[in-house]
This record gives sequence, structure tokens and C-alpha cells, in this order.
Amino acid sequence: MKPLSLRLIAGLRPMLLSLAVTLAAPLAAQATMVRMYTTLGPIDIALMDGVVPTTVNNFLGYVNAKAYDGTFIHRAPKNFVVQGGGYAYPASGTIAHIPTNPPIVLEYSDARPNARGTISMARTSELNSATSEWFINTVDNTTNLGAGNGGGYAVFGKVTASGMVAADAIAALTLVNAGGAFATLPVLPSFKGGNVLRDDLVFINSAVTLPARTTDADRAFDYLEAVYWQYLKPSGAGVSGTADAFGVTYYYRYYPASNSYIGLSVKDNVLFYWVPAVGPDITRFDTLANVMPAVTAAGY
Repeated sequence: MKPLSLRLIAGLRPMLLSLAVTLAAPLAAQATMVRMYTTLGPIDIALMDGVVPTTVNNFLGYVNAKAYDGTFIHRAPKNFVVQGGGYAYPASGTIAHIPTNPPIVLEYSDARPNARGTISMARTSELNSATSEWFINTVDNTTNLGAGNGGGYAVFGKVTASGMVAADAIAALTLVNAGGAFATLPVLPSFKGGNVLRDDLVFINSAVTLPARTTDADRAFDYLEAVYWQYLKPSGAGVSGTADAFGVTYYYRYYPASNSYIGLSVKDNVLFYWVPAVGPDITRFDTLANVMPAVTAAGY
């Protein structure tokens, strides 16, 4: 696909996405996916809708209320878990636990083990005590977080492969014992010793529910956003639409925060990108067919 000039892309006419445009075969119902934008990249979580309804609805309640926005990863014991969802640190203020909703009933099952890459609710020694805090299993904790451990810990989702890149990066950070709940506090390389500063912490800048993925193009876009997050920086979610150029229809997402595009040529199912930080032209990425195995394997 011949690169298009910046002048041309600037002149493309955005339109509402038409259902009449055939982007790819429609998909069966997909799991609800939540994306947490962290300091070290997005963590995407495919939720177990309908399987653990109380736990999923509880988690989504915090996400939709923006309760996790501005919280930080406060616990990351080595070869175990990465834990968050509990503490906020406002730019002007002090560290405090976020307000919580009433505790929920434990929905643990041996059929949903705490395998590497799963996300579960944290709780106290009381079975039905989980509120806002969650943890991602960075190793296989099937046995030590199973039923034999006080009744088990309820798994309610699976982190995508790209999301685990961010989770593993957090798990690899230096830990500081700041006391209490922060005995295994992960800190960024900016930490120089002494008191931990706000800029030394790994933040969840925002957590959002991604729009439903109704086509393979949607799945591919979600995947590319997660893998190339440094360049595709949406403000909330990317702005979707269609545009025509040279008689060809393109389905695209635009990212205001980085003035970037990814898109699909509907005529030949070729993915393209335009990222000013990378180069001045619209560039062919690959065919949708070639990308979909990686998309599927990553969990999208």
C-alpha cells in the first residue's frame, strides 16, 4: 500500500461508522474487557462475565465509578502477585485507602485456579470480605491460593499476554519496605533511597471498560493499542470512524493524545498506522489475516 501524505490524511472526511461496511466477519459475544493504564503500560483484563457475576460486577462498579483512577500498586512480593486497587495518592494530598463498597460473597472455585496471569480479589482472613483490592498472579498460585488457604481467593478474569508484559515489569521493580500495607512496595528506577516520593510509584492513571469488540478489526485495534501503547495514546478510548481516500474506505481509530491513527483498508483488509513520532507517512503494517493469530493468542 503506497504511503499517503500528511496533507491527504488531514483532509480525510470522518463519518459515523456504518454497519453496512463489511470490516470482518461478526464475532460471537466477547468477554467484557477492562484496561488499566499504568505507568509501565496498559493491563488488559478479560472478565469472566456470567461465571462469577458478583465479583465481576463489584470490580466493574469501581472501574465505572473511576475509583481506581489515581491509585497505585502498593504490594508486589517477588514470585507471587502484583496487588493494587486500594490506595490513592493525590497530587495534592496524602496516601489514603479509597472508599469501598460493602464486602462481597466469595466466589472461589477449583475450576478457576489462581494460575499465572489470572486476576483475583484480595480479602482478609474472613471469607466474604473482599472489597476493592485485587491482585494479578505473576506465578502459578493454584495450590497456595486454593481452597486450602482459608477457602481460596476468587479468580474473576484473565490478563492478556500484552497486559502481562506490564504486570511482569512491575513485578521486576525494586521493592521498598515502607511499613504496614507497603512492606513490599514496588518503586520505579527514579527512586534514589530515603523517603519514597509520589513520582517513584507505579500508578493506575485510569481504568476503563473497552467498547465491545464486534469485528476482527476491533480485536486487532485493541491488541495494537496495548502492544504499541507508547505511540497510540488514547484519551479514554480511541475515536473510531470511517474515511474515504482514492475511492477506498478506511476504518480507523484516532488518538488525540498522540495525534496518531491506526486503521484498516476495507477493500483489501490491510492494517496501517500513522504515528508522527515514528514517521511522516501512513505506513502499511500487515494484513488483518496475518495479525489475527497473534491477536487471538494474546487474548483479544
